[in-house]
Amino acid sequence: MKLEDILMFSKKKDRRTLDRVEDFTTMIGPKSVYMGVFQGKDNHIVYGEVQGECDIEGTLVLGEGSRWMGNIRAVNIVVAGRVEGDIHAVNKLELTPTAFIRGKITSPIVAIARGAVHDGSIRMVKQTQITRFQERRDPAPNSEKEK
Repeated sequence: MKLEDILMFSKKKDRRTLDRVEDFTTMIGPKSVYMGVFQGKDNHIVYGEVQGECDIEGTLVLGEGSRWMGNIRAVNIVVAGRVEGDIHAVNKLELTPTAFIRGKITSPIVAIARGAVHDGSIRMVKQTQITRFQERRDPAPNSEKEK
């Protein structure tokens, strides 16, 4: 999924995490590798590879083809890539159809698209709400439909 496609999602409805993201302050490109601790505020998007931990006060998006090895903590997390480590979303976690997670998930709200794979446990914080859905949004809108 390209940045334009993800940004296009933010212009639609107001249900998904990306619907409320104004912009991304950091992008790790598809041919980049980051190693170490990733911290900050704001919204971040990853298309490349990260080896390490993160603690983000904002939204973290792992684009299709991305790979994260290590534990993740952020307010909102959207995964379209691969994660090998534990994920803690303070507010909401969304797994797209291309997501693959190997590790423990902790979040009060979890949305899992048909096709997403999770190999691990889900730790329920308070009353966790798990929603399974089939992706209905077209990532590349038909220009005829928009007219």
